[in-house]
Amino acid sequence: MTKTAGFPAILWLVGLMLGWLAVHPVPLAAAELSIQVDVLTEKLDAPWALAFMPDGRLLVTEKPGRLRLVGLDGAISAPIGGVPEVVYLGQGGLQDVTLAPDFAASRLVYLSFAEAGVGGTNGTAVARGRLNADMTSLESTKVIFRQMPKVDSDKHFGSRLVFAPDGKLFVMLGERFMFQPAQDLGSDLGKVVRLNPDGSIPEENPFAGTAGALPEVWSYGHRNIEAAAINPATGDLWIAEFGPRGGDELNRIEPGRNYGWPLVSWGNHYTGEPIAKPPTRPDLTDAVHQWTPVISPSGMIFYQGSLFPGWRGSILLGGLSARGLVRVTLDGNSFASEDRLNLKTRGRDVAEGPDGAIYLVTDAGALLRLSPGN
Repeated sequence: MTKTAGFPAILWLVGLMLGWLAVHPVPLAAAELSIQVDVLTEKLDAPWALAFMPDGRLLVTEKPGRLRLVGLDGAISAPIGGVPEVVYLGQGGLQDVTLAPDFAASRLVYLSFAEAGVGGTNGTAVARGRLNADMTSLESTKVIFRQMPKVDSDKHFGSRLVFAPDGKLFVMLGERFMFQPAQDLGSDLGKVVRLNPDGSIPEENPFAGTAGALPEVWSYGHRNIEAAAINPATGDLWIAEFGPRGGDELNRIEPGRNYGWPLVSWGNHYTGEPIAKPPTRPDLTDAVHQWTPVISPSGMIFYQGSLFPGWRGSILLGGLSARGLVRVTLDGNSFASEDRLNLKTRGRDVAEGPDGAIYLVTDAGALLRLSPGN
């Protein structure tokens, strides 16, 4: 890993480009740890998310609108049918994929995607469908949630999907680069929303019954959330979201809390114009940790495997600007330290395999497997 200001690096990248690694997988040597990077395929088209199937293969979304099965031998299936029609523009397309907690019985697969509206508008939506026995198509696919309002934008769709231990579904929603709607409880923009698995609204949501508020809202004041995971030690939802020019945030999400955007930020506007900093508004919930310069977090897990025992309980984040993988350790609910694995490519999503290895898809179309080196 490369050095991060204020924290020791424990990994160093050996090898300069994925094309070389695909032919000659090499370990990442370090005094404390070495990591083997294997490139399973480089033939995916703008992959955005991955989810492990019970048989050890991966469901992978491609932004243009295709859902595929990918084997650990690199074999890529034909597109799976039954996927809803997506708007593929800018940052939008077919995005997250996750399995229902009861997938073994229900065979339900959940997808988030950019959906067309009227007059050129679009918005994040969530659909679910039943994967058929031969895994070639989703059946009875139905949209269960639509972000409101739809807007004319190609940015900040958010889109991560996370099931809580109680079976409720969290949906992470960007503010579509519209700024102020993140503070409007009557809008889904810039929110975390909480749904029942069928898309209905839990009665105990914090704003259910509040006049002028959408009942699905769980937390607000977010910018663009493309990384989210449940901490298995506590059951809490954690997210990482994009800041503007600086100020990417790691947040622990609590119901009803306001996380500040665009009233405060650790970053500044792209024009250089300053934004008030979080300490000026103690009534708003500050980040657990912030990154300036940014890492552009996309995809997130709490590692629980046995292949990297020293990493158990760590947060692993895909890093777009960080060009690889970011590892964060916590002390309770506080930030403790950080390391980075520089893979010279934009890490889009991360998953833990049943073998305890770490799998990463990249914007360049690669699926990587990270395991201990010799």
